[in-house]
Amino acid sequence: MNSNKQTAIIVGLLFIIAAVTAIVGLIMYNPILNNPGYIIKAGTNETQVLWGAIFEIMLAFAVIGTSITLYPILKKYNATLALGTVCFRILEATLIIIGILSLLAIVTLNHGFLKEVNPNIPAYLIAEKLLLAIRNWTFLYGPNLVLGPSTLMTGYLLYKSKLVPGFISILGLVGGPLISICALLVTFGTFPQISFWGILLAIPVFVYEMSLAAWLLIKGFNSTSETYEVSDEIIQFGRD
Repeated sequence: MNSNKQTAIIVGLLFIIAAVTAIVGLIMYNPILNNPGYIIKAGTNETQVLWGAIFEIMLAFAVIGTSITLYPILKKYNATLALGTVCFRILEATLIIIGILSLLAIVTLNHGFLKEVNPNIPAYLIAEKLLLAIRNWTFLYGPNLVLGPSTLMTGYLLYKSKLVPGFISILGLVGGPLISICALLVTFGTFPQISFWGILLAIPVFVYEMSLAAWLLIKGFNSTSETYEVSDEIIQFGRD
């Protein structure tokens, strides 16, 4: 198996891991996200929340991994844009980690509340609302607003290089701007992030990532692109 095929398999697996862990993590967070006053309750679902954090940490690592693994291949076509994809993916992962820490902070404060004899309930509830607000903003700006530019740049480089079929690249070119526009519309209160319109605008990015993952796992990168690359190097060598 050549190095490009190995890279394709790794990237495909990382995209799938990112999708699965994002969905599972969100489900695991249900007790803390949809249970007002969690911070002053017994915390019977704490283990589930902690597992949600573990899955989201895996998500953050997978997000960075996709860009780092693709970088050596994409930089041959445009080093600046390839580096840009890595930077935006790292920023996305950073925001995800901040969101994780905000929820874990609620778990920690819950422990403190249960140990206090006369806890200040209003103060704890305010802290919970603040930490949940931080998490909600990171959830919007990480996997939505910041995801857009990295998807757009990766889609452009894949389209330019013809490493994958054109329809996959076009999904990235369309889905990237749409997911960022979605985040901006949510920011200004046009509709909630988890809503019909929010999901609709996120579908192209999801289909792009899953199509790309499936293609890389099954077919790998198109061999014609490797041929073009070698030919270009030969031509350049001849000119020198």
